[in-house]
Amino acid sequence: MHVRDTLAAAAERAGYGHIELPVFEDTGLYARGVGESTDVVSKEMYTFADRGDRSVTLRPEGTAGVVRSVIEHNLDKQGLPVKLRYAGPFFRYERPQAGRYRQLQQVGVEAIGVDDAGLDAEVIAIADEGFKALGLTGYRLEITSLGDAECRPAYRTL
Repeated sequence: MHVRDTLAAAAERAGYGHIELPVFEDTGLYARGVGESTDVVSKEMYTFADRGDRSVTLRPEGTAGVVRSVIEHNLDKQGLPVKLRYAGPFFRYERPQAGRYRQLQQVGVEAIGVDDAGLDAEVIAIADEGFKALGLTGYRLEITSLGDAECRPAYRTL
């Protein structure tokens, strides 16, 4: 709880409001939001039929649920960007091995509605502030990209 609360506090100071996400969602949300061809959707989701024979999935990540909530509840009507933070358990069907667990705890932030490199930098700064508040030293923040439609196929091949 201390780690979660410390990281969430850094996001709160930056103006990110709290959002509570459902533990499971309609499977289609992740196929549309994350992408059917991603490893998360094709290999790592816990998906099952509920009593109504609807396909539901334990949340593997937070972004899709946040975007669904913003759209469904018109959270963008107050202005953009919509800045939200979340925390809780997430689930990935991965082969158990050192450092990989099927249930993991995650703290996340989303800035939705504005394409701005400054917001990307803000998210990185929030992580840095949170890590420092936890007393971490000697860490390295690495920035990566899964690519765009043009270069992602080569990434997936590798």
